[in-house]
Amino acid sequence: MVNAILAHDLIWGMPPEQLPADAPAWVIDSIDAGQPVVVRRALCAAGDIAVGVRGRLREQRFATVMRVDGIQRRVKPEALCHVLIERDLPAVRALDQLRPMLDDCGWVWGVSGSAGFELASGIEALHPQSDLDLILRTPQPVCRSQARELVNLLDAALCPVDMQLQTPFGAVALREWAGSTRKVLLKSAIGACLVDDPWNPQEQAA
Repeated sequence: MVNAILAHDLIWGMPPEQLPADAPAWVIDSIDAGQPVVVRRALCAAGDIAVGVRGRLREQRFATVMRVDGIQRRVKPEALCHVLIERDLPAVRALDQLRPMLDDCGWVWGVSGSAGFELASGIEALHPQSDLDLILRTPQPVCRSQARELVNLLDAALCPVDMQLQTPFGAVALREWAGSTRKVLLKSAIGACLVDDPWNPQEQAA
């Protein structure tokens, strides 16, 4: 699991000629500028990997695929936990605030979303209204009471924080798992489905 290419990994090396003919100009500009792409959860042909291209605007997101053998560099979200940036923004302050507590939580965690993109690439992606997006590697089940404790921790942060639990079979929102609803939405490469237990592979196959 650690060495596999996973959703939220940032990768470099996609050539512009691999983009589809209908790619918007901003997508071509982003790739020409040497920006990384982010790995998505989606099925694709052997030798390809599903990725997304980010633009400067929030609505500028483009889904495509990249050849695996073209990858020149990869940065995982957990490699960004202790990367520092000197920008006085709520998401940056929230990350500084949460870092020691997450380090002590007993799970591997990482930074994704706009914060992860900026930490990995040095390209400014955060703004004053940005949320902080985090992931938690959870190969073993997290009980709902533990999830609620984590939500309480995140709710004390200096900006809104979203966390995804990365199970071996997909991802589930921490806040959803901490809630009272019995079934939660599990997102995987084959799509999204409602499950009782995100760590049970038989549910996804059902």
